Amino acid sequence: MKKITLILIFLAPLLAQAQRITPEEYILTYKDIAIREMKEHKIPASITLAQGLLESGAGNSALAREAKNHFGIKCHKGWTGKTYYMDDDEENECFRKYKNAEESFRDHSDFLCGRTRYAALFELEITDYKGWARGLKAAGYATNPKYAQLLIDRIELYDLTKYDQIALGRMTDDGQLPDIAPEDELLELAYSPTNRAVFELVDMTADKRFIYENNGVRFVFAKEGETPEQLAKAFGIKYKKFCDYNLLRRPDEMVFHSGDVVYLSKLRNSNWKAKKHILAEGETLRDVALHFAVKPESILRKSGLKKDARISAGQVLWLR
Repeated sequence: MKKITLILIFLAPLLAQAQRITPEEYILTYKDIAIREMKEHKIPASITLAQGLLESGAGNSALAREAKNHFGIKCHKGWTGKTYYMDDDEENECFRKYKNAEESFRDHSDFLCGRTRYAALFELEITDYKGWARGLKAAGYATNPKYAQLLIDRIELYDLTKYDQIALGRMTDDGQLPDIAPEDELLELAYSPTNRAVFELVDMTADKRFIYENNGVRFVFAKEGETPEQLAKAFGIKYKKFCDYNLLRRPDEMVFHSGDVVYLSKLRNSNWKAKKHILAEGETLRDVALHFAVKPESILRKSGLKKDARISAGQVLWLR
């Protein structure tokens, strides 16, 4: 019996060591959650993963193992969930306890989004990981004076910015560019809604043509075979402006079909009925802009994307 006890005592540290996961394993385990949270909450995946690595010791800390708390979030006023107590800055401090790691990642996003002290972070470029790291420290997320640099070091050591690029649709998980055609090569089509009744009828032209509104932008439904030149002339709009309103790049090659939406003024900067849109397979930025009557450049800006950004199915585009 004594021999068995001695063997167990000897093996205990080895078993504990074997159960530890490496930073690389931690990243592979939680990268998809971090990418999803970036798409939904506009927090860089690189920052989320770096904070998780640092705060949880790559998932090996007692707080992460026993309370599934990967970000060191304390109870704070208003927390009604389960709790876990341990010594930190003070003795026996209260920390949030979760059912699983995914719940911890979600609460981390809600925590940053729901507190005014972190609001300035969301004014930064979403790819500015150094600004986010320094902003978190400045806003008081952690007391360690080296906190920002510790995050930056982990992001650069493990190349975590690639997960930002994946979330933005600029890269696939294997490091390749998304396999989608450049938008210039896609067939130019108008927006044709399946249900006309959702739009408000606001006026009628002298020749008895109804005028509707989408997001405050006036439009008519095209008749089969009408051309951009014909419609621009019919409504007294300069041809170039008409093409700009309807995002037409090759108007001389285009013919409208019955039911196509034809805008009579410029698109808006925001849509106050729809907050965001998840890109469907085969859908383009132009499709989304015409659907919601929002300028494509405004959608890119609100979504933290550059002008030449590549987008892909499943990506969240923000409309306001």
